[in-house]
Amino acid sequence: MARRDISGAVDFAYLEGFAAGDFAVVDEVLALFREQAALWAPMLDPTHPGWKDAVHTVKGAARGVGAFNLGEVCERCEAGQESLEGVRTALDAALLDIAAYAHEQALRSLKG
Repeated sequence: MARRDISGAVDFAYLEGFAAGDFAVVDEVLALFREQAALWAPMLDPTHPGWKDAVHTVKGAARGVGAFNLGEVCERCEAGQESLEGVRTALDAALLDIAAYAHEQALRSLKG
């Protein structure tokens, strides 16, 4: 995966700017987001009693990493205007972009 595989689900320029260009911080923040997403994903089910809390948490975390579309989808879900399936789809898109970005950064580090 490379820059061409990044769909725009995450605004990495925003995140890089917020981290003042410190890529170690960017990597750490994205790793934490991915770890947390693994915990949230099972809760994004209408039968789970904590699904509303999970959507709210994902919304804030998404906006923090620059996944603004995911944050908007979560906001619409909280308002009853979007399904949990939409949240899961947007979360998957953000995670795919993060994986592509991480791969690109790993390739850059190999090139020196």
